[in-house]
Formats: sequence, C-alpha cells, structure tokens
Amino acid sequence: MSVQTIPVTLEVNGHNHSLHLDPRTTLLDALREHLGMTGTKVGCNHGTCGACTVHIDGHARLACLTLAAAATGHSILTIEGLAAADGTPHPMQAAFVAYDALQCGYCTPGQIMSAIACVAEGHTRTDDEIRDYMSGNLCRCAAYPNIVAAVRHVAGAV
Repeated sequence: MSVQTIPVTLEVNGHNHSLHLDPRTTLLDALREHLGMTGTKVGCNHGTCGACTVHIDGHARLACLTLAAAATGHSILTIEGLAAADGTPHPMQAAFVAYDALQCGYCTPGQIMSAIACVAEGHTRTDDEIRDYMSGNLCRCAAYPNIVAAVRHVAGAV
C-alpha cells in the first residue's frame, strides 16, 4: 500500500520549495531529508532538547514538533539562512565564536536560533532571564555560561 502525498510549498531562507510529502512529515524531516538542510539538528525528536529550533514568521519553533504542511504559507528561517549574502556571520554566530559558546557544536544551531529569538523578544534584562528563556535548549558539553555571555553581548549591541 502506497502512502498518499500532499503538495507542500515551504519558504525557507527566502526561497520557495515545492515538495510532495507524506502529510505526517515533520518540518525537521522536510528540511533535512528533502531539502538537504542539515544545519537543523535531530536531537530528541520529542521537543525537549531544542536542537531543531528554527524561526517561523520570526518566532523560535521546534521543527520536530511542527508538521511541514502546517508551515506552508509561513516564512521559515534556518541556521543556513543567517549569514549575510557575502558570508559575514550573523552577530549571534560571531558572538558564539568570540565567547567560545560551543564545544562539540551539535546543539549550536538550535542554541543560536533560540538566542536570536531571546534577544528579539527582549528576554535579556538579567542573566537569569536569559538562562530561563534558553532552558529549552540542552547542551551536553555544558557551555551554558558562555552561551549566556554571547547572548548578553548581542543584546547589549542591539
């Protein structure tokens, strides 16, 4: 028995992608398996680690809990879409490097996407507020103090 597919058009990093997907396909799987955008990481696949964080219409969302079909008509931004056209890193990417806010790097794309939302939404008045906002992103290497420092740096520059 074959699985029925549905047409799905995803606007990812400013480009439209027309796909035919199983209606149960998550945005995470569409990005990685169908569009080859592997910057968005597979962590827990249950919405508890934050490795798959992307922005949908400017808000941080977990791609593992979002159906690709539900993202149709919305603007999706992934880690691959952050750098400027000339390759200049986004300020948050540069801050993560400058503050050594990564170790193994696996969680880094999700951390950066959440950190950008943290600053944009104004959750940066105190280190505790940053930590609270970022608590949905797990780092097995425990780079948390440096992540907070990077977010604080970007928030102060805005």
